[in-house]
Formats: sequence, structure tokens, C-alpha cells
Amino acid sequence: MSRSQNEEFQQWWNKQRDRTTNHDVLYTGDDESFLTVEIRTPVVDEPDKKDRIRTRSARQLSRLYLLKFKQLASSFLWIGHSFLYLLRTANRRIANDNPPSVSSSARLYRLIKGFLVLVVLLLFFELAAYFKGWHFTPPSVASAEVALEVVYAWWLEIRASYLAPPLQSLTNVCIVLFLIQSVDRLVLVLGCFWIKLRRIKPVASMEYPTRLVGDGVRLEDYPMVIVQIPMCNEKEVYQQSIGAVCMLDWPRERMLVQVLDDSSELDVQQLIKAEVQKWQQRGVRIVYRHRLIRTGYKAGNLKAAMNCDYVKDYEFVAIFDADFQPPPDFLKKTVPHFKGNDELALVQTRWAFVNKDENLLTRLQNINLSFHFEVEQQVNGVFINFFGFNGTAGVWRIKALEDCGGWLERTTVEDMDIAVRAHLCGWKFIYLNDVKCLCELPESYEAYKKQQYRWHSGPMQLFRLCFFDILRSKVSAAKKANMIFLFFLLRKLILPFYSFTLFCVILPLTMFFPEANLPSWVVCYIPGIMSILNIIPAPRSFPFIVPYLLFENTMSVTKFGAMISGLFKFGSSYEWVVTKKLGRSSEADLVAYAESGSLAEATTLQRSSSDSGLTELSKLGAAKKVGKTKRNRLYRTEIALAFILLAASVRSLLSAQGIHFYFLLFQGITFVVVGLDLIGEQVS
Repeated sequence: MSRSQNEEFQQWWNKQRDRTTNHDVLYTGDDESFLTVEIRTPVVDEPDKKDRIRTRSARQLSRLYLLKFKQLASSFLWIGHSFLYLLRTANRRIANDNPPSVSSSARLYRLIKGFLVLVVLLLFFELAAYFKGWHFTPPSVASAEVALEVVYAWWLEIRASYLAPPLQSLTNVCIVLFLIQSVDRLVLVLGCFWIKLRRIKPVASMEYPTRLVGDGVRLEDYPMVIVQIPMCNEKEVYQQSIGAVCMLDWPRERMLVQVLDDSSELDVQQLIKAEVQKWQQRGVRIVYRHRLIRTGYKAGNLKAAMNCDYVKDYEFVAIFDADFQPPPDFLKKTVPHFKGNDELALVQTRWAFVNKDENLLTRLQNINLSFHFEVEQQVNGVFINFFGFNGTAGVWRIKALEDCGGWLERTTVEDMDIAVRAHLCGWKFIYLNDVKCLCELPESYEAYKKQQYRWHSGPMQLFRLCFFDILRSKVSAAKKANMIFLFFLLRKLILPFYSFTLFCVILPLTMFFPEANLPSWVVCYIPGIMSILNIIPAPRSFPFIVPYLLFENTMSVTKFGAMISGLFKFGSSYEWVVTKKLGRSSEADLVAYAESGSLAEATTLQRSSSDSGLTELSKLGAAKKVGKTKRNRLYRTEIALAFILLAASVRSLLSAQGIHFYFLLFQGITFVVVGLDLIGEQVS
């Protein structure tokens, strides 16, 4: 090849090389499986082109960064708006959680909020010490170098010398109370087993025939009975109770039904009046009473009804709340126990629940109430002939009511009040476990919480008022001791006190004060055994044993606040809130009527209603479907305790305490679920 040809080839080769060099991406490498990607900047020889490319690149980058900045700003704006909306919603719902009158709840919340601030500060302090390695080699004041290390060393000495000993003493006291209450629970269960084993139950001296036969009935064998149905704005359930009572299998000449309406809503009053008139037209002796001055809540209502002149002609009074449906043979199974037993004042029957499987909350309530009736009421009725009247589904001897002073308006637990006074006057009680009255459990946490608040503040009001009356009474010393130490102190005061103090206060504190020890068997094993004992009367609920244990600890804050409120006479302890019911039984009757297809058959049912009543039930059912949108509420006390327990679980994790960590974690999650109103039926 000539020289000129070599020069031409060299020039062509150089052009090809420059063209290849100007590409943005060049793949190099000998191995096909491993390719190297090189990003190269185009080679531009002319200065003007270089400036234009540089300007265009800078403009594109600025637009790209501006676009990303706008996207980031809009994201932050959306997050901030959502957070503010969440805060406003939470603040509105938390503000509506406790009405202004519930001062004790506000005081308790302030204390818990201060406790939460302390726990969070301690957690951050312990986290800093953990990452510094001071948990593994605790520093001393002499060897500490930096200021934070000196502070931590001082904290360790103060904690071990001054804070942990009193905390350990309080822990030991609560453990002793916990063991005493556990022994009491075990004795009750053993007593129930003994009753079942020996088949012990009250036996009446006579029996009434199954069905009334016209000419063969001797009216003098059937004592005069008043049946009272106190109610207040309970439009969902008034029909079922009136219908069930009017269908009682008892001579109509020997029974009078009093519908004691304390409703403040005019439309509800008209509905109840109309229902009473329908049953009057069917020949039932039923009267409607409405107080113009509604003082004293349920006790005032019952007291006003007993002051009627015609009451002196009656011997017994049966009481049913507005959602209760007694079976037709209720009076035939209860009244015979009074025959030949002149010392008997009360026959109490068991509650049965139409909505016990409605949601998790009703299932957990069923466990508690099944134990209460199957074990507590039955054992106390068999062995000591005394227990607390449940306020409904019971029959009283009118002479016993008059002997102990009648209904008093001094507490919100008028049923327990009159039972205690009757027992101090020497009267006896009988509990019938095999006679059941259908009723309804509250399905929302809000309704259940208000009910439990009243049920646990009232006994402390009563204990404060009747303590000296118990000491001055003529009953035996054993009965006085049972009433003071077991009935009031152990089961009404000590139980909510140690439940809240031990598991919601002491347990989190022992995580930050490891010198004070709370044994694992107190945290896990004994509560587990007690939960198993509680669930025995409701064996179908055994799969819910863990939720039951956690939920009971969650409810301890409400019960503790109620107990303190009643004991120290706070204003909120005298507030009566009617437990909200949804009329589940009425819906079941409507369905049963629709399935039967016959009005004649429906009118013979135990819980029958009138034609217009069924129409009203249909309207109520339709209204529920198109009613207000239901929403959750936020309960600030429960949420604050949730953060306390979760913070303590993090501290427990640093110390590798297995059982304590898991208990605190799951208990904290339970408080979150309850605090966000995710348990039970949500309320509108």
C-alpha cells in the first residue's frame, strides 16, 4: 500500500474513532457476561456549541429540580393538612368523651397524662444510656467523665436508694391483695362445684299447674302481685317488656301491671301510652304512670309507684327493666318459694342474653355476667342467703320493702341499697339459677363504660353511707364481717384498686425501676388461672380467654375511677345514665313473625306485639338502616395508658424481660383498640 493510501486510511480511521467517542454510551469488555457501561460527555470542538450545551443542561436541571421541589412541597402540604385534620377530629371527639360533670374522670386523666410525660422522659433517658453502653457497665459518680454520664450515675443511686424501696413495698401490698382476692374467687368456684355435685337448689313448698284452667282455678291460691316496668326514653325496647309481662301466666284478677314511664321525650311517652291502651283493650289490668317531677332516677320512680293507695292490697311486687322479657311461667316458678317461708324477702332469677354473640364486647360481658350469676349469686344464695339484688328480674315481698324503709334515692345503686338494708333487718334471699329472663347487653363501648361506671361508683357511695348502720345492726358478727370485708371491701373496693394499680401503674414503673421486682407469676400465671376459673360458667367462650384477660385489665381504669368517685363523694358519682339498648329482641320478634306468616300464631308468642307494634318495629328497623352514619370515638384516658404501656414494653425489651415485654405489648395494643373505639358496636 502506498504512502498516500496509508494517510487516507489513517484519516478515515481517525474519523471513525472520533465518531465513536462522541456517543453517550459505549459498551466495553471482553467477557460477554460482564459488560461495562461508560457514560461520556460529547466532545465538542467549537466553543459556541459548548456554551449552548452547558446552558441547555443547566436550564433542564433547574426545571427538574423545580418540579421535584413542587412535588415535595405539595406532599408536605398534604401531610400537614391531613395531620391537622386528624388532630382537629381527635380533639373534637376527645373533648366529647367526658362531659363536664365527670370531674373525677378529668382528674384521673390529668394524673395519667402527667404519668405519661414522666414515662416518655425516662424512656428517652434510658435509650440514651443504652446506646452509650451504660446498661452493661453502669457508671459510678467517681468514674463518670461527661455530664450526661454523671447525671445517669446520680440517677442510678437515687433510684436504688430512695425510689425503688417504696415502690417495692407498694408492689408487695398489691400482690397480697391480689392473692387474697384470688383465694376468694377460688373459694366461690369450689362452692359452685359443691352445689353442682350435691345438686343443691331451692325447693318450693308448692307448685302451680302448668296452665290455668278456667273453672278449676282457685283465685285465693294466687297471691296479689304487682308487676312494675320502670323505663326512661327507651323506645327501642318498651314493646317487648310490656308484651312479655302482659303475657304472664297468672290470673288477671290477681295481677296489676304498672308501666312507670320517666321518659322526657313526648313522642316516646305517646308510644308507651298507646301500647298500654292496646293491652288494656285486651283485658289486661295495666296502668300508665308518668311523673311530672322526675327526681331520684329509678329509685324515685319505684318509690312513687309504691306510694299508691292500692298497693296495700298486694303482697308481692315483681320488677323488670325495659329490655327484660320474663317467661310466661315466671311468677309460677318464683312466688311459690314465699309460701311457708315468712323470712324470705327476695327471689332473684338469672339473666339470659339475646345478643351475647353479637360482637366481641358482648361475648366478654357474657363471660363476666355468667360467672356473676352462676357462681357468685348462687353460692351466696345457698350458703348465706344474701347477695346483691340485681335491680330487675326479681320478686320482692312488699312487707320486707316497707320494713327496711322502702326505696331510697341516696345512691345510684338503689337495688344494692335496699338489699343491704333488708339483710340487716334479718330478711333472707333466694336465687334461682334455672329461671331465666331474656335481656340485652350493651353493644357499644360507650354504653358499657357508663354502665360500669355507675355499677362501681354506687357501691362505694352505699358503703360510706351504711358502714355505721352495719356495725349497729342486730345481725351476727359473721354476717357483719361478710358484708364489710367480703361484699364491700374485697369485691367492690380492693378488686378495682389492685387491678389498676398493679397492672397499669406498678408494672410499667418496675420496667424503669428494675430494683423493684414484680414476679412473672403475678403478671402471667395467676391471672391466667383466674381467667380460666371465670370462664368455666361459659365454656363456649374459652377461645376468648386471652382477650378477656386483657380487656378486664383495660376496664380497670374505668372501675378504679368510679370507685374513687363514689368513695370520695365526687359529683359525677351521682349521675345516672340510662344504658343504651338497641332493641335486638324486638328485631328477633319481627323476624319470627315474618317467618311464621300468621298473625294469630304471633299473638300467642311469649313476646307478642300488636299489629301496629309490628309496624313500628318495621319502621325502627328501616330507620336503623338509613340512620346516621356511625363513627368511632376516641377515649383519651385509654389512649394515654396505651402509650404508657407501650413505652414500658420498649424499656422491657432493652432489659430482655420476655414475659413482661409481651404482656405490656399486648396490653398496650388492647388499650389502643379500646381507646379508638374498635371494640363493640359503634354508636352514632
